[in-house]
Order: sequence, then structure tokens, then C-alpha cells
Amino acid sequence: MAKKETDGEGLDIPNRIKALPVKRTGPIVAGVIVALLAAMLIQGLVTNPRLDWPTVWKYLFNENVLEGIAYTLILTAISMIVAIILSVILAIMRKSINPVLRGVSWFFIWFFRGTPVYTQLVFWGLFAVLIPKLSLGIPFTSVEFWSIDSETVITAFNAAWIGLALNEAAYLSEIVRAGLEAVDPGQTEAAKALGMKRSLIMRRIILPQAMRIIIPPTGNETIGMLKTTSLVLAVPFTLELQFATNAIANRIYKPIPLLIVACIWYLLITSILMVIQSRLEKHFGKGFDARPIGSRGKQPPLPGKTEGEPKDKVDKLNDATFSGLTA
Repeated sequence: MAKKETDGEGLDIPNRIKALPVKRTGPIVAGVIVALLAAMLIQGLVTNPRLDWPTVWKYLFNENVLEGIAYTLILTAISMIVAIILSVILAIMRKSINPVLRGVSWFFIWFFRGTPVYTQLVFWGLFAVLIPKLSLGIPFTSVEFWSIDSETVITAFNAAWIGLALNEAAYLSEIVRAGLEAVDPGQTEAAKALGMKRSLIMRRIILPQAMRIIIPPTGNETIGMLKTTSLVLAVPFTLELQFATNAIANRIYKPIPLLIVACIWYLLITSILMVIQSRLEKHFGKGFDARPIGSRGKQPPLPGKTEGEPKDKVDKLNDATFSGLTA
């Protein structure tokens, strides 16, 4: 079978230059050094008796540790769901024509981004002290229709996820706003020309296209939230993974092995979340994949090319290929 002719290869061209590959010793030396350092690190982790690996394997599936993992995942899920809903509302308020809505959204983002999450969690833990009773009545009067003690509603668990969600919503709202502003304004104009309402335009036109930009940082924020749950001790909420491992370590006087247990579980859960994030990015980025143009991209050869000359230019890529994302 004749050799496929691509970019002049396989043709009888006189005085063809036989180029030799350049020897790159730098990357080889760097790779050897990094491999040696990695081997030394692994050898130290395996042979260091102070890490106490038998204790690590003993408590890796301890019932208190598994319960802590469950509460950590529940806190992460609830906090992120509430934060995502609030962030979309805040982002839309920032783009509203009403100055009151814009001002409230700006103040919320300014306050919760400007104070540490640990400090916010401490305040939520003291909520029942600051506001002993929640009531419903006529504003600015003493008339009450309904009331309840704050301790009944704002429990340690509720205070934990509320504090995490409000703090995260302030950061996610800026991510959502950036995604919304990245969509071509012509999409909105075209939708308005078709008679679509603002709410329908946002739901059917803007948000689906903005998801490509919103998903990657939101995935990073979710992974960060998983680790931020270790701060709910400030509430105090004492059933999540970090506190569970610390409690065991304080009881057996072996903090290092239990820290390794927590690290292993955090790494495992984070790895799973990274895989889910990657799948979501591929799903929402289907219409924006770069594709080569030319003969390899099922395009005709470049004009002016003759036999023996390259017939495609595969290095040039389309900036974006849209598939079905029109108004």
C-alpha cells in the first residue's frame, strides 16, 4: 500500500533536508531529579515509624469517622445548594434596573466577602444570644402574631450550614455575574426581538450559555466548601470529619495518625468531586470545542496549493464552534 501523502511526505522531492531531532537533556535531567525526590518522599512516608500506619488502618473505617464523613458531605451539599440559589438571585439583582436591589446585592457581597468565614460562624453560633426570640408581627410596633425561641430553630447544625451558605453565596454571585456578562448581548437582543420576556430570556438563553463559564469555578468552590466544613467547630458543631478524628486523637494521644486518616478521606472525596466537575465541564462545553480546519477538518484544501505542497493548515483552530446555541 502506498504511503499516504500528507504535507509533502512520501513524495520524491530532490535535495530533501533530513532534519535530526534536537537533543533535549534538560527535561531528561529534571525528570530524573523529580523521580528521585518522589521516590525518597514515598520511602520516607512508608518507613517512618512516627506515622504509625497500623493505627491509621485501624481507625480509617471507624464508625465515628464514617459518621463524620456523612455529616461533612451533608453540610457541603446543603450549603452549596443554598449558596447556588442565592448566588443566582444576587447576580440577577446586581444587573437589575432597580437601584435598591443593586444596593442590597452589593452590600451583601461586600459584607460576607469582607469578613472571615470563621468569624461569621462564631456569630451564627451566638445567634440565640443576640436574638433570643424570633417573632412575626407588625413592624416597628409591639404587636406579635407568632414567636418562637431562637434555640429551637437555629440549632448547631442549622447555624453551620446557614453560615457556610451565606458566605459562599457572596463568592459564587460574582462567578455567576461574570458568566452572565460573558454572554454576547446580541443573544438578549435577538430574544427580545422574538418577543421573549426577561425571565424567559434569562432562563432559556443566557443561563445555559453562561454555564460553560460558571461550572469550572463553581466546582472549585465546592471542593473548597468540603474543606471549609472543618471550621464549623466555631459554631460549635462537633460531628463533622475533622472534629471526629481530633476527638479520637485526643483520646488515644496519637494526633498524627488521625490527621492522616482525615487527609485520606478528604483526598478521596475531593478526587470524586474533581471527576464530576470534569464531566460537567465537558457536558456544558459541547458547543465550544475547538476543531481543526482544512482537509483534516473536512474542509477543502487551502486556495493556491499545488501537488506536493501542504494541503491543510491544521495548526489554525476555530476559536469556538457553536452547535445549536442560537436564540
